[in-house]
This record gives sequence, C-alpha cells and structure tokens, in this order.
Amino acid sequence: MAHTYFISDLHLSVKQPHVMRLFLHFMQHIAPKADALYILGDLFDYWAGDDDMDDPFHQQVTHALHTAASSGVHLFIMHGNRDFLMASKLADTCQATLLDDPVLIDLYGTPVLITHGDTLCADDIEYQSYRQLVRNPIWQQKFMAQPLENRKSLIEELRTHSESEKQQKSGALMDVTDAAVTELLRNHGYPHLVHGHTHRPMRHLHKVDNHECERWVLGDWHETGSALRCDANSCSLETFSCTEATS
Repeated sequence: MAHTYFISDLHLSVKQPHVMRLFLHFMQHIAPKADALYILGDLFDYWAGDDDMDDPFHQQVTHALHTAASSGVHLFIMHGNRDFLMASKLADTCQATLLDDPVLIDLYGTPVLITHGDTLCADDIEYQSYRQLVRNPIWQQKFMAQPLENRKSLIEELRTHSESEKQQKSGALMDVTDAAVTELLRNHGYPHLVHGHTHRPMRHLHKVDNHECERWVLGDWHETGSALRCDANSCSLETFSCTEATS
C-alpha cells in the first residue's frame, strides 16, 4: 500500500556512528518503498551552514538522501532546533524541498499539520527567548559572516551550555503544553498533528472545540531508529534495530 514516512531527531554526527548506520539502512532499504519522506528537524546534531557540505560525513548523509530522492521518493526537510541554518544549497544537493514550520499537508486526503515541535514547549521561556534570537535574520546574517571554524566552536559552546541547563529543568518544562497544542490546532482548522523534538513517541487525542484531533509524537534515534508510517487508512510508530541495520 502507498505510504509516507515521518522521522525527526536523528542528531547525526561522527560521534554516533551507530545512528549513522541506522540512518543509512533506513535510507537504503526502508525509505525507497515510500511515496514520501518528511524529516521534521534535527537531522543533524548541529549544522553550522551550507558551506560545511564538503565535510565527508555530511557528503555521506546528502548522498544517501539524494539517492532516495532519485529513486522516486518525494523528500521534504524541516528545520529543527539543532539544524535551523540548513539552507537551499543543502536542499538542492539532496533533491529535497525545504519546508516552513509549521506547514499543513494533505496526507492521503487527511489534513495534517507538521512541525518540529519546539515552539509547543511554551513553558520553557528561556528556550523560547533563545529560539527567537537565533531565528532572527539579522542574527543569522552576522553569525554566518564568521569563519566556519569559529561558527563550529561557538555552536559547541552553546551545546555544552544547553546540556548543562537541561539538567536543571523538569521534564514537564521541556514538554509541549496543552494550551500551545490547542492554539496551533485551532489556528489551522483542527487538523491532525505530527511533530518531534520532545523525544516522547506516542499517539495523543485532543478535543478542541468539539473536534477530535490526533497528535503523533516522533521518537529520537539511539539504539533503534524510529519512524511514523502513514497510509490512507492509519498511522503507526515503527522502530528498527541495529541488528536489522547490519544484517
């Protein structure tokens, strides 16, 4: 049956070769069977700019994506909180469409809103302020004017600080809020919703103004890969293991 995959939060980096093996297995053996693949952010652990595409690791990633797209898979990529500097050069190299966040799609006749999900964590005021800063075009222009190595060093510093700050935050603070989800669904006509970011894969049902809206949360990738598979009848969360990826 015709189907579509949604994935997010792979955090690909040379420091996690196991996840890279899972990704390559997915792109070679699973994704090519689908109509489309939507990557809803944080494909990379971080992205310092499209001028870093000559890096051998990044070339391996883009080659895998390009190969799947060339086989007929419609490929879509959305920014995450780790790789919001992905731009047109990357998308063109992968033969992918770079999406706005959020965006409403028609999924086999069902309206589905897709988003990375970080804007839904509305109670984390500190993060939302940071997000507003780094998504500002003026900030990005100044940042991108720095040499690539300087940008990488600064990102590493920010990542270290962010990981330290996370240790001080409650799990509830870093999860979505019902109010943010409700507002998003209401503003887009009560569609179903698919997002990542929180690393809490699950299906939720929301009652919004007498409308029942399904919300799917995508999983992150560690010991197993994670994907949401949807066809015209239903959606289901799927995982695959390193054993499968190396068999």
